[in-house]
Amino acid sequence: MSNKVITGKVRFSYANVFEPKSINGSDPKYSVSLIIPKEDKVTIDKIKAAIEVAKQEGLSKLGGKIPANLKTPLRDGDIDRPDDPAYADSYFVNANSTIRPGIVDANLQPIIDSTEFYSGCFGRASIVFYAYNANGNKGIACGLQNLQKLEDGEPLGGRSRAEDDFGIDDILG
Repeated sequence: MSNKVITGKVRFSYANVFEPKSINGSDPKYSVSLIIPKEDKVTIDKIKAAIEVAKQEGLSKLGGKIPANLKTPLRDGDIDRPDDPAYADSYFVNANSTIRPGIVDANLQPIIDSTEFYSGCFGRASIVFYAYNANGNKGIACGLQNLQKLEDGEPLGGRSRAEDDFGIDDILG
């Protein structure tokens, strides 16, 4: 068993993967929310197993025993984001890193253009789980490693793409 997971196909949301972003004054980090369909039992089971490995590997950080109220990163979109249709019938994990993730397309070619990878596209992620104990909070966190874009999707966040707004048919009349 390992604390590392390569997901099945997920939808990316809150994608800050080209420039690190500071949240509430924290150190800037690269981050993404991985929306995992509930029917993807293989990915969900791999994540649950990796969280258990991280608990055991992190016992010393957790004070030698696993607290009953331990925070874990796998969350239910129907419960934690009931008003967001992108999270319906899905689980999600928020992954972050201080190191920029590698980002490739379906053919394993690096994606350099930041407009090609966005909140709403679909792909796979390489993530790791680890224990933390900071400021009295104990839990398991999800570290972002690498991302692979597999296909485009409807952009999340209400913003349209310029390519969609100004199609060639509009010019030709």
